[in-house]
Amino acid sequence: MGHLYMYVVDRDFGFAPNPFHGTCTLATCMPRIRAKAGPDDWVVGMGGARLKATGRCIYAMRVTETMTFNDYWADATFLDKRPVRNGSSVMMVGDNIYHRDRADAPWQQLDSHHSNPDGTINPLNVNKDTSADRVLISRDFYYFGRRAQMVPEAILKGLGYKNGIGHRKFNPSDSAAFVTWLRNEHKMERNLVMADPFDFEQSDKRYSGKGSSLR
Repeated sequence: MGHLYMYVVDRDFGFAPNPFHGTCTLATCMPRIRAKAGPDDWVVGMGGARLKATGRCIYAMRVTETMTFNDYWADATFLDKRPVRNGSSVMMVGDNIYHRDRADAPWQQLDSHHSNPDGTINPLNVNKDTSADRVLISRDFYYFGRRAQMVPEAILKGLGYKNGIGHRKFNPSDSAAFVTWLRNEHKMERNLVMADPFDFEQSDKRYSGKGSSLR
C-alpha cells in the first residue's frame, strides 16, 4: 500500500473527482496531489462544513494509473469523459478537458465546468489545473457522494486528521486502519457510484476559479 492523501472536498459536482464511466479520475483541481500521487497511493476526499458532511468520506480512490493531459485526451477509453454541456448531468461534468498541440503551445480547454459561462477559456482554472500536467486514474475506488460514510472517530484520531485547507499526506503504516475499514465495511460498494454528487443539481454551473463562486 502506498501513501494516503486526504483533503476536504469543498465542491462535489462529479467533476473533480469524476467517478463515472467505470473509472474514478482526478484531472482538475488539487494540483499538488496530482503532481505527487502515483500508483498504489490513495486519494481520499472528506466532507466539510459547506456540505454538512464533516468527518464523512465522500470518495476514496487507489491510483492505478497516471497520464499526462494529452495522453488522457487521446486515449479512446476516456472519450466519454469529455464534457457535453447540452447533455445529461453526467455528460456535463466530464473532466477530459485539456490538450495542446505541442509542448510550447497554449493549453486548449473544452467548454466545461471550468470554462467561462459562454464556453470560452477561463485562464484562472487553466493556470491552476495545468500547473500539474497529470491525471490520476483509478479502477479501484469507492464513491459515496451524498451517502458519504462516517469514518470512525478512532481512525481519524489515529491519523491526527482535522478538516482544514490543503491536504495531509499519511504514511502507509498510519493509514492502514482507514484502508482496512474501507475494504471490510464497504467491500460491496467498490467501483460503484453509490449516490449522486452533493452538487449534482447544479451541474450546469461553471466554477469561476475564485473561492467557491459559481456562474
